[in-house]
Order: sequence, then C-alpha cells, then structure tokens
Amino acid sequence: MFHLILFLFFGAICVAGAVNLLVQSHPINSALSLIAVMASLAVEYLLLGAEFLMATQVIVYAGAIMVLFVITIMLLNAGKEERTGGSRVALLFGVPGVLAAALLIGWTIVLHSNTASVPIGALKGDPHGIAQLLFHDFLLPFEVTSVLILIAIMGAVVLASRPEAVVRGARKDAE
Repeated sequence: MFHLILFLFFGAICVAGAVNLLVQSHPINSALSLIAVMASLAVEYLLLGAEFLMATQVIVYAGAIMVLFVITIMLLNAGKEERTGGSRVALLFGVPGVLAAALLIGWTIVLHSNTASVPIGALKGDPHGIAQLLFHDFLLPFEVTSVLILIAIMGAVVLASRPEAVVRGARKDAE
C-alpha cells in the first residue's frame, strides 16, 4: 500500500511539474520544472523496479540534457515570453483535437490495462536488454537524435553570437 501511495505521489509531482512547465513564461523556470518532471520520473522507475533506467534518467536526462537546455537558454539570452491572446484557429481545432486524443488515450488505457498478465522479468529492463534495443534495434533513431541535438547546439551558438563581433572579425581579416 505504501508503494502505491509513493507511486501516486510522485506521479502527481510529475503531472504538476509538466503543467507548471507549460504555464511558466520564463524559460529558466520552465527548464527547472522539466528537471522536476524528470526527477519524479526517475523515482517512478525506481518504484517499478527498473534501477538502471532510474540511473540513466538521472544521469542523462535530468543531468546532461537539462544542463544543455539551460546553457542554450542562457546563450540565446531568452527573456520573459510575450503572451498573446491566442488564435481562433487554435481554439477551433486544438481544443477538440486535445479532447479527442485524451479520449482515445483513456479508452486505450482502459481497454488494455490488463497488467497482471505480464510476468516479472518479461520486459527488457536489464542493461544488456536495453543495450540490445538501443544499439541494435533502434540504432538509427538514436543516432538521428544525437545529430539533431548537435545541430541544435550549433544553431544556438550561431544565434547567440553578436553580429557586431562577427563584423569586427571580418574587418580585421580584411586588413
């Protein structure tokens, strides 16, 4: 019973952090909310018995990727976000789309929530099984994601560079 209470508690923290991530107007506050989401997901993995995934979640996502996000935000010198009233098209198509997706996900969960039929140890949770999936079965998406993250870093550096410094550097090269 205590295990279920902890699971629900950290699940609520995860959902609250995700909602806070969307509501925040300052990018640094959003990044901190995302760190809270990823940390609570790590605890959820631990409660499910996936210690390796928990450690990976903390080291890779809550650590390295979030440091990358914060550095990118700082490089871009992103200030407070300007709020607009929204568009009618987003309200016309977005709200029914979100409701339809939520109903579809809820219906799928209710229809396939038969978790008692999966025996313990049937899913790949050990490091060898995860490595097999990551570096054999899903190698191409893993590498494409790595290249996209590298391109995003390079784009942030280019966007953050000052145009005056680039022009001065070009003038010095011409002399």
